[in-house]
Amino acid sequence: MRNPIKKILRGAATALFAIQILCPQTAMAKAETRKPNIIFFLVDDLGWPDVGCYGSSFYETPAIDQMAKDGVKFDNAYATCHVCSPSRASILTGKYPARTDLTEWIGGKKEQDHEKLHSAKRVKALPEGEITIAETLRSHGYATANYGKAHVARDPKTYGFEEEITGWVKSFYYPFGNAYDKTLPAKEGDYFTDKLTDAALDFIERKKDQPFFVHLEHFAVHDPIEGRKDLVEKYKKKLAKMGSSAGPDYILEGNPDEAAPSEASLAEMKKNQRSDDFINTRVGWVKQKQDNVEFAGMVGAMDESLARIRAKLEELNIADNTIIIFTSDNGGMSATNRFQINNNRVQMDHRFSSSMLPLRGGKGWMYEGGIRVPLIVYWPGHNKAGMVTDVPVTGTDFYPTLLEMLDLPLMPQQHKDGISFAPLLKGKPFNGHDAIYWHFPHYSNHGNQSPGGAIRVGHYKLLDYFENGTVQLFDLENDLGEQRDISRENPEITQKLLKMLQDWRQQTDAKMPQIKTPESVRKKFPVTAAFKKKFPGNPLRMSTSSCGKKGNPGFRDEYNGRENVIASIPKEGSRNFNFTMVKRMDPKKKYKLLLEVGHGKGHSWTLIVGDNSKGNRKRLLTEEISDKTAPDGWKTVEVDLPDGRSSIPLQLTSYYDGKVPAYWSHIEIVEVEE
Repeated sequence: MRNPIKKILRGAATALFAIQILCPQTAMAKAETRKPNIIFFLVDDLGWPDVGCYGSSFYETPAIDQMAKDGVKFDNAYATCHVCSPSRASILTGKYPARTDLTEWIGGKKEQDHEKLHSAKRVKALPEGEITIAETLRSHGYATANYGKAHVARDPKTYGFEEEITGWVKSFYYPFGNAYDKTLPAKEGDYFTDKLTDAALDFIERKKDQPFFVHLEHFAVHDPIEGRKDLVEKYKKKLAKMGSSAGPDYILEGNPDEAAPSEASLAEMKKNQRSDDFINTRVGWVKQKQDNVEFAGMVGAMDESLARIRAKLEELNIADNTIIIFTSDNGGMSATNRFQINNNRVQMDHRFSSSMLPLRGGKGWMYEGGIRVPLIVYWPGHNKAGMVTDVPVTGTDFYPTLLEMLDLPLMPQQHKDGISFAPLLKGKPFNGHDAIYWHFPHYSNHGNQSPGGAIRVGHYKLLDYFENGTVQLFDLENDLGEQRDISRENPEITQKLLKMLQDWRQQTDAKMPQIKTPESVRKKFPVTAAFKKKFPGNPLRMSTSSCGKKGNPGFRDEYNGRENVIASIPKEGSRNFNFTMVKRMDPKKKYKLLLEVGHGKGHSWTLIVGDNSKGNRKRLLTEEISDKTAPDGWKTVEVDLPDGRSSIPLQLTSYYDGKVPAYWSHIEIVEVEE
């Protein structure tokens, strides 16, 4: 007998086909009920002027420029922070960093002696209570994937992504380092940006029959500044044809929260090129020209990534039902205070990415160069093609905007700092924000700027620095480069914006930095004359933490037959004392760590030597130091260090129950003779 179930199913399929033939509008209506797909194309450290349609004459971005013709280009789009993690968290949560307390990049900058303030308290990961845009979309049937630099210190699968290939890149050429060597299929010669795009394309292909959200967080164009080789060669030829342009390649600029350095002091810094001078005085180099061929090669590969994704959407016939958002997490890396300026072009191209002119500053600065970012939104069938808007928007706005574009319920208690700009995309009236706010209660890693905040209202922008109380006011309509502070000329506007900023900080419970006092400063290991004599210039860049106040920690002129001995003691309530050491090395050579360590008679402690590199944290040695293992009070220890590394941060830990010192007579990293 014929199967009656199969007969029924076959009949139903025939009837459905007939309905589609006879009533094509019914089939079309069914297709139209599917929610649009979303590609969120987030670039790392791409500055506002780094894109062709935003004014770059050196970097070529044909795919991005074409998307601007098809979509809506925003000339006043902002990141919520001038560094990455807070900005990325705002996109996910729809909240300002001040509200979530994720106000600094994950890891953060260590405090320096010359800084007057302690950084504000902050969280060091995306708070678990936040309902992200990924979680919301997934609850509405979206397939979700996250590729690239998530950088909020949590597994993306814990906040809404079904699939993820994320982490930190050590090299843009394979091997990429860290988790990518296991999670991102690649071979020798492969370029990271291309392979990350491959992963996104694979997901799109697999999920083409259901709505999907791809959060493609490119590690490009963040350092290491390594362009794709074929594109670097292309830009070398282009640069050679252009020839040199007028004006300085770099300028020195000081911290706006302090008196401007004198011409004489700047001349002295330029002459001596001592990195400590720049760091301690908070004067930084700022790149003035877009002529970095390595960076251009990164931009080119990133632009090709967008082109490949749009081509795949066309190939799968889903381009007309896919929203694409293109933007950056903060401004470009045009400023730093760490490097010398020399004539070695290769070195300089690996240290400074780009120039943010006509904007001032760059990543790590509250000026426009650090926070104004490119933004293009393509909403096929809805947006006005080629539209350009000067309405200010910011990173908190993406969450409600996407929900409105998808005709999904808004979540005002979640994305409470965002405003949907979906009407603007259609050319409809849009009031937008009364004000946009920034809060960064830390010393920045690029330029070493003071902690501070900012507010933009209309075309006015006020900056408020916390260390010395400096306030600046700029008219962005007439002074885009923020060169003329008009705060004294406009006291009423200055006070109005300052009060708005202060009130907002109260409303969001924004954490503030605290003034350092003798009691609040963490006790540091005493660097005495004897220490400097034994380690002239501190060649290992050795620093300490967790230093106790009791037991006379520091240098001993003599102990148990050894001269110039370090005595380490944990702080109260701790069982650890840590040294952190960094040594620059030749990756082609082999090295080992030599230690001579001691103990007090009748006491013991555990020596731990760890490789403290990001993504490679592991113990290299665990050794007991006691009467049994070191009967004369001292023990010589040798540790082979990993090969092929240009530097290695080591953590030397003394772990013990008592409050008696552990002793260190010799600490040295030496080259191993082959």
